[in-house]
Amino acid sequence: MSANQNKYMANYQPIYDIAELCSQKGVSNAILCPGSRCAPLTIAFSRHENITTRSVSDERSAGFIALGIAHQTRVPVVLLCTSGSAAYNFAPSVAEAFYQQIPILVITADRPKEWIDQLDGQTINQTGIYGSHCKKSFELPQEYEHLDAHWHINRIVNEAINLANEFPQGPVHINAPFREPLYPSSSEAITFSKSPRIIESLDASKKIADKELEEVKNDIASLRKILIVVGQDDFNESLVKAVDKFAKQHHAVIVGDIISNFHSLSQTIRHADSFLAHCGESVKQSLQPELLITFGKSVISKNLKLFIRQHRPQQHWHIQTNGPVADTFQTLTKVIRVSPKHFFSRLVPESSASDFETQKKANFVSLWEAEDHRTERSAGNFFASPALTELGLVRELIKALPQRCNLHLANSMTVRYANFIGLEAGKKGIHVFANRGTSGIDGCTSTAVGHALTSDVPNFLITGDMAFFYDRNAFWNNYPIPNLRVVVLNNHGGIIFSMIDGPGNLPERKEYFVTEQKLTAKNLCEEFGFTYLKLDSIKKLKNIMNDFMDFDGKTKILEVESDQDLTIEQFVKFKQEIKKGYEA
Repeated sequence: MSANQNKYMANYQPIYDIAELCSQKGVSNAILCPGSRCAPLTIAFSRHENITTRSVSDERSAGFIALGIAHQTRVPVVLLCTSGSAAYNFAPSVAEAFYQQIPILVITADRPKEWIDQLDGQTINQTGIYGSHCKKSFELPQEYEHLDAHWHINRIVNEAINLANEFPQGPVHINAPFREPLYPSSSEAITFSKSPRIIESLDASKKIADKELEEVKNDIASLRKILIVVGQDDFNESLVKAVDKFAKQHHAVIVGDIISNFHSLSQTIRHADSFLAHCGESVKQSLQPELLITFGKSVISKNLKLFIRQHRPQQHWHIQTNGPVADTFQTLTKVIRVSPKHFFSRLVPESSASDFETQKKANFVSLWEAEDHRTERSAGNFFASPALTELGLVRELIKALPQRCNLHLANSMTVRYANFIGLEAGKKGIHVFANRGTSGIDGCTSTAVGHALTSDVPNFLITGDMAFFYDRNAFWNNYPIPNLRVVVLNNHGGIIFSMIDGPGNLPERKEYFVTEQKLTAKNLCEEFGFTYLKLDSIKKLKNIMNDFMDFDGKTKILEVESDQDLTIEQFVKFKQEIKKGYEA
């Protein structure tokens, strides 16, 4: 072994030990993007027997695949790249992880600091590159001779993983400058220190104090119209049960978009976005809450947001243990720093209210339920005559989903279609995911791929053509995903820009907003060896759906091509059918 190789071994031992430390702190997955500057860490993670590593060449796709894995496992995933613009390509997924509260340990290799801004290859200023879109950025020392540097590296990695896990979970960045030589000899064995120092971070169990509990109980008792709005959240059966019990005993209304994962409760109001767009002012006044209770993250429904902003509750409580709280509805009056499950579990009344008070609260629930049922009837009338429409296909797919699976919804029209359709209470085994942190189309497919790589259930992605082709590199890797099924709604452009106010009537609409494209998914399926199914007739729906739902060891993509004008026309007709329910 040469002197340089001996020096390499001595220098990089604390870097190798990062992999061991990650493993001992529960990290078991790493996405490694090819590159030279990151070689010491690539070697460390790829040779660690307890960490599953995957190589993904496109950094933007890699970031979202890591996000999908972390979301599926709820454990931090290492995301590693070389220096330079590679680090910038992680930015969209880092921002999504930040707003969706998903733990990722982002490690970017870097040049030594004296070479920054000196026109050296693949060298940019990477310090704090993700700005306010990660929980914190750290910088590893670039010299390892002194033992304090070893201690410093260990401390940074411990703190970074702990911070990624602390509520609200999220991405944490470590920038790691490395000097050459970067590679060991081909025969060199890599070892890990078996007892790296572990710094634990224990969450204190936050409970609502008795005095505050009594105040909250008194407020609830004095307010007759209680509305619970659930933002985007992962399925949590114990939380659902706690909210269910609270809502039934207090006669509270529960409203949840499809991404709230509260569809398992039969009383959840699923179609608020539809009926709040068309019901009159008198109906809205009758639905106005006195107390609004919120928890979770984003809400899809613009109409729900506008309704609450314009029909303000007397009080609005948001339930969240830590972190910043958004005032989405512009009505926030109190932040209660406990977990939603603890809050709802503690507020089950010891005795029932008087019959008079109970009846008033029950009437409020009945008003919301009546509007939801009215919308369901109108939607049923619209779908009574089967037709090959995007909205109809989303409905048929949702009906055909197996009892236990993951449903991924791409952004733009797709997630809105699914929200208009909704999920029935009997579909509680269907867990819904969508990149609604930033609501971008850039990584919807890659995120679904990440989930599929680490889950043992079927994964279904419904996506539009723009999101699908924008993220085609989601499949540019060597890892089979036989449990993934993709539905592509291909109307050859971003038709949402033909529907919203503003671009719909502009002469630039087609080229600069809708951005028409001519691709189909057939060639992509041939490239990657996927099964391609095309639905071009409603008569073929049953047979094609049977083939699509057959898990035979291959990834399958089902594509339906549609005319933009016809797609818009059918969607307008659907909304008109809902509106007719208020004109009768």
